[in-house]
Amino acid sequence: MNTENHPSRFSITSAIFNLLDPIPFGFFVAVLIFDIIYAKTANVMWVKSAAWLVSIGLVIAIIPQLINLGRVWFGKHRVRTTGMTINFWLNVVAIIAALFNAFVHSRDAYAVIPAAVWLSIVTVLAMGIGRIILAGETVTFKGYSHGQV
Repeated sequence: MNTENHPSRFSITSAIFNLLDPIPFGFFVAVLIFDIIYAKTANVMWVKSAAWLVSIGLVIAIIPQLINLGRVWFGKHRVRTTGMTINFWLNVVAIIAALFNAFVHSRDAYAVIPAAVWLSIVTVLAMGIGRIILAGETVTFKGYSHGQV
């Protein structure tokens, strides 16, 4: 009987990462929604709220990505898969786009559109595709066939 010992991927850092990783995605989706509403209504409240949301989302996004950096690239028991690597780089792209988006949102409200909408779309798409790739990789199917224990 062969048993393979795989290093455990659970630790306190993994728990913190799993807790904080989805939060920035929600902030960035809200930024995209607020930017679209501002583009349609020209009510300054929406773009100022989006500026706050993108700033808070950036602060929260950096913490799980630093944990992911250590876990995927520098960890003692690295368990690096292709999906984790792609997710990491897509999140880096999203954070850079969100940083530029924060700079765009620091302008006058009327100078924000259309750059803010495009940067929000890039941010949400990059994070969304990364989450989909990561979720598709972690799904496991257990097949049971007749006669095997």
